Amino acid sequence: MTWGTELWDQFENLDKHTQWGIDFLERYAKFVKERLEIEQTYAKQLRNLVKKYCPKRSKDDEPRFSSCMSFYSILNELNDYAGQREVVAEEMGHNVYGELMRYSQDLKSERKHHLQEGRKAQQYLDQCWKHMDNSKKKFERECKEAEKSQISYDRLDNDINATKSEVEKAKSQLYLRTHSADESKNEYAAQLQNFNGEQWKHFNVAIPQIFKNLQDMDERRTVKLGETYRNFAEVERRVVPIISKCLEGMVTAAKAVDQRKDSAIVVESFKSGFEPPGDFPFEDYSQNLSRTGSDNTISTPKNEGVVKPDPKHSISKAAKNKLWLFGKKPKSPPSSPPPAPKFASDPIAFCLSELRTVKPRIASFRGLKRGAPSLEDFSHLPPEQRRKRLQARIDELSKELQKEVDQRDALNKMKDVYEKNPQMGDPQSLQPKISETMCNMEKLRSEIHKNESWLSEVEGKVSTRGDRRPSADVNHHTPHGRERSEGTETRCLCGNEFDDEFDNDDPLPVLGHCKALYSFDGQNEGTLLMKEDDVLYIIEEDKGDGWTRARKQSGEEGYVPTSYVEIAMEKNSKGAVTYI
Repeated sequence: MTWGTELWDQFENLDKHTQWGIDFLERYAKFVKERLEIEQTYAKQLRNLVKKYCPKRSKDDEPRFSSCMSFYSILNELNDYAGQREVVAEEMGHNVYGELMRYSQDLKSERKHHLQEGRKAQQYLDQCWKHMDNSKKKFERECKEAEKSQISYDRLDNDINATKSEVEKAKSQLYLRTHSADESKNEYAAQLQNFNGEQWKHFNVAIPQIFKNLQDMDERRTVKLGETYRNFAEVERRVVPIISKCLEGMVTAAKAVDQRKDSAIVVESFKSGFEPPGDFPFEDYSQNLSRTGSDNTISTPKNEGVVKPDPKHSISKAAKNKLWLFGKKPKSPPSSPPPAPKFASDPIAFCLSELRTVKPRIASFRGLKRGAPSLEDFSHLPPEQRRKRLQARIDELSKELQKEVDQRDALNKMKDVYEKNPQMGDPQSLQPKISETMCNMEKLRSEIHKNESWLSEVEGKVSTRGDRRPSADVNHHTPHGRERSEGTETRCLCGNEFDDEFDNDDPLPVLGHCKALYSFDGQNEGTLLMKEDDVLYIIEEDKGDGWTRARKQSGEEGYVPTSYVEIAMEKNSKGAVTYI
């Protein structure tokens, strides 16, 4: 079926139908536009969501738990998923919406052209019909005039009273009217024949061709809509494999969650390296009470009622100074004041008993959180954590040293090439760079050696902690210039036997830390050179003269202006002494 033959008289309806088709196409284009805007908004919101929950810390601060790493992997996959939604929106905008709008403009111009041709053909046919109609009316008018002339002539010709001149005049008038009627008849016949021909051409050639063009245009519009429907689905189908990979990545990340690994990481992150505290020995305060045999109470022999402290489980300084759970050492049960000490009988047991009443200087990490500065040798950390930090620093310094070694070797090779081929360059120009590299290597080696000494110290303490005897723990001193890794040392001076162990050469105890607010040259004798932001140990407070005695991490001591530093004093229990 063709519109030209079946709908030859439906020009106005075809005009309306083609306009409706273009409006429908533009309506679908608007639908696609709103759909791609939804995709763009969805992708943008997904990216904002990923950005909101992505870690903003450095890689060193990121948690290493498998659950966290899986969550970050899911965020990455979700970010890729958002990218695919953006691809969908972009392809819909280019391949569907843009194509529809361009095609709509082409359809509008083509439809306008065909309708103009149809209107022109209709106007020409109307013009031919008017010419034919005018000639017809003229022929009809001339025939009526000729008939009147014929009647007038016949009346005068039969009238005996009419003169000859009147008859001749009526006859000539009849002749003229008849001649005019014949001419109008011929003109009307010609116009009628012409109109019939043009009308046939109009309804059998021109209009069918115009309507056929309109039909082809409308069918192409329908085909284009079908193609865009398919493209609309193909855009989604093309990203389905990638989206499936994103979802598979999320499932893989979920399977990577390992609770045992996370538990091991917790142990590795927070393990202090301290040994659990030993049993408290029984202290019999009833030894000085005299009992009689007449008493009905059950008496306990001295040798059987007293539990002798086990040297392996006695409370050493390391156990007293460990970082207890929740930051506080459990208090011993309240009891009556102990009897006077007897140094001659058991001085070690007495000192250990005294140690139990003294709180460590640094009982938990909370003291560090209150603003205590970090130390270069990480002595503010527990042994295990300190060992890990030192080992990480040694590894990093070793990598830097290897880079410097490679750079030195490369410079030496380049120098040899310059010496063999002077035209390529001056060998002496590389000497400053080689010297600088050698200097950097020496600095790095020195740093590595220093950190290795600290590491060996920590490893030695960790390995021998469980084997120490109480006396060794009490009398142990840390190397000069640094704090002990366990925190601080507490001791009591309880007799002449122990006074000999702590002679006058021991360094002064650390009372706190300070941070240099300004640089100080320290040119005068007894003063200490410091730079801004240096961290020093306070070993003697300001006595009112404006000077504070401090010690560097290297062991160098001297006085610094009190107003030049920001002091953070340690809160020690009475009787506690801290050594570095």
